[in-house]
Amino acid sequence: MLITRHAEAEAVLSDARYVPPPVRQDGAEGTLAWLRARVSRFSSGETHARRRRELAGPLSGLDPARLRSAARALTGRRGGDWRGVPTAVLAEALGVEDSGAVPAAAAGYLSGRESPEADAAAAELLKQAGIPVITLLLQAHAATEGLIENALERAATGPSRDDIDELLRETLRWDPPLTATRRLDTRTGDEVVIDLVAANRDPRPCDPAGSHLTFGHGLRPCPAPEHALALAAGVLEGLLT
Repeated sequence: MLITRHAEAEAVLSDARYVPPPVRQDGAEGTLAWLRARVSRFSSGETHARRRRELAGPLSGLDPARLRSAARALTGRRGGDWRGVPTAVLAEALGVEDSGAVPAAAAGYLSGRESPEADAAAAELLKQAGIPVITLLLQAHAATEGLIENALERAATGPSRDDIDELLRETLRWDPPLTATRRLDTRTGDEVVIDLVAANRDPRPCDPAGSHLTFGHGLRPCPAPEHALALAAGVLEGLLT
């Protein structure tokens, strides 16, 4: 079933009977499959709640304002070469010395696409940090860079963008980096696909500025939207202001 309406999407995301499609549980220890089976994103029920709570510790030490400033400064030092900046800044703030393995592991983190390179990257990250920290790095990598890329495209085709925060708000609603999310109906076994682009653009919500579902909704919202926005805003400030 495909869902394109905002209200219907909210209902699914708030109903415990709809869960993420299961991931395989038999991956060899230290591989990407093994890691995916142990993170909050792909778990449900009390397991998801417990793993979600474990993210609070690493997040408590992160100041969004400092992340924003650090991302802006690093973008400037790299002469505008912004790729990898959000990951590098977040990794340093989380105490991870070498963030180079993040892109390779992140390449298959959401899709489940396995490869020797992804497995090696997952193993390297596990040497440096615990699963909650790795979770934050992998979830932030593709999504934050995708948000920045889409915001830059909007800035290039639209009027002058002096308000970075407004640019990000518009991008989150109209051009989200994640265009769809999937759930499994535990009652029927059917897969439900939520078209986030269509739901965000649904004219029915009464508050268009704040109604996007890009950071999730209901039972499984993004654990760190303020931090993701801070990293993206810092990079954009370094590029556009």
